[in-house]
Amino acid sequence: MAVKRPTPAQLDEVAISLGIHLSEAQLASYHTLLQPNFDAYDVIDAMPDYVPRVTYPRTPGYRPSGEENRYGAWYVKSEVKGAPTGKLAGKTVALKDNVCLAGVPMMNGASTLEGYVPDVDATIVTRLLDAGATIVGKATCEYFCFSGGSHTSAPAPVHNPRKMGYSAGGSSSGSAALVAAGEVDLAIGGDQGGSIRMPASYCGIYGMKPTHGLVPYTGVMPIELTIDHTGPMTANVTDNALMLEVLAGPDGLDPRQYAGQTAKPYSDLMKEGVRGLKIGVVKEGFGWPQSLAESDAKVRAAADHFAELGAKVSEVSIPMHRVGPSIWLPIAAEGATQQMMKDNGHGFNWKGLYVTGMIDYHAGWHERADELSETLKITMVLGEYFIRHYRGHFYAKAQNLSRQLTAAYDAAFADYDLLLMPTLPLTATPLPKPGASVEEVVTRAFEMLPNTCPFDCTGHPAMSVPCGTVDGLPVGMMLIAKHWDEATIYRGAYAFEQSIDWMKV
Repeated sequence: MAVKRPTPAQLDEVAISLGIHLSEAQLASYHTLLQPNFDAYDVIDAMPDYVPRVTYPRTPGYRPSGEENRYGAWYVKSEVKGAPTGKLAGKTVALKDNVCLAGVPMMNGASTLEGYVPDVDATIVTRLLDAGATIVGKATCEYFCFSGGSHTSAPAPVHNPRKMGYSAGGSSSGSAALVAAGEVDLAIGGDQGGSIRMPASYCGIYGMKPTHGLVPYTGVMPIELTIDHTGPMTANVTDNALMLEVLAGPDGLDPRQYAGQTAKPYSDLMKEGVRGLKIGVVKEGFGWPQSLAESDAKVRAAADHFAELGAKVSEVSIPMHRVGPSIWLPIAAEGATQQMMKDNGHGFNWKGLYVTGMIDYHAGWHERADELSETLKITMVLGEYFIRHYRGHFYAKAQNLSRQLTAAYDAAFADYDLLLMPTLPLTATPLPKPGASVEEVVTRAFEMLPNTCPFDCTGHPAMSVPCGTVDGLPVGMMLIAKHWDEATIYRGAYAFEQSIDWMKV
């Protein structure tokens, strides 16, 4: 099908939108001169797209209801059986519904994307299947992933399996809930502001945000290239380490993978214990205005337990941690408004795999913007204001400051092997009821961000480890390590897991 040729009037409209004013003679010349360029576009249009081949058979799936989906955590149930052997043989996996699984519907929590069916598998999908896992469906996530709560998804809110009516966290809400409920062994999450670690903390599971670029993001719907992360969510540390061994390493298609780091034998290295390990308890990670004193106390008790296991534990002050959320905000708000929304997910100016079908389908949001979640709309209004009125100045400055924030954490890592703080300042909160005010919906979506989002800017690996309960709801402890040092995080997490029953403390 030939590319539609513009009329002179359409060309003039485009020029005026760019601030270019053409005379009638210029316009006629442009119209004639551009015709061979449209012929070149016809050549591209006629060629087949160059995307990875889909190899494993799968069923298109169905949307479960009733008791089969009691927590609202499933978007689609399907089945894709992987290789007969491998590190993950016999394990079941749920994919966050921002991950492309060819032939199976993908909604990314958004009514405007409903009906989209990818034609490619994400790199992580192929790696899971090659390792013997069986993918059993897509997990509900928040509306285009813009919520740390679990109440914005277009299908329905996701309930916390530990307490119905309470948030499962977001944006990987369904992934955390399905693991916590024991309905799957493993799940994939995504993390741009804490969206693996936040639901892991609320639901009481293990969620790892790897170093930026360690796990290929190829075939996962982008939000903002510099803060996009994807990684494992599991019920125990061993499964998490094994899963990261399978997922990690370059695929040649993801520009986020600038360092070319490969996987390490995390499941072996994690057994080295923590005796002699230096752990810094970050003073500024406690006592946020929204912090629960009881939750902070559980995390401090967990730090004391590491000392009992032989680690050298002491408090460290990193004052810049307190401005981390302010540095993150322009990157997330302006960057996501531009790349994920205005540029239809992928944008321009990078080499790698572009999922063209997603670009085409996602573009429909422009005519349906009123359907977007309140959390996404208010973020877009903020981002667009600063893009229009400040030309991206604050996005650029925040990116510069993120290097300074990285250096502040790295300075602490000169003296410590791990940093420790609460994953979140609070435990799971009640889900907003239907008809809740915009204020409640937005507050419940973003109140838990301050400790998690800075590490999306700096790219350090960080993991939420359940360390206790308050009124029956899980408390998460976050362990952070040097870039590419996930192995040390697993050492700490495994030692803690093996020595204490977090549900009884």
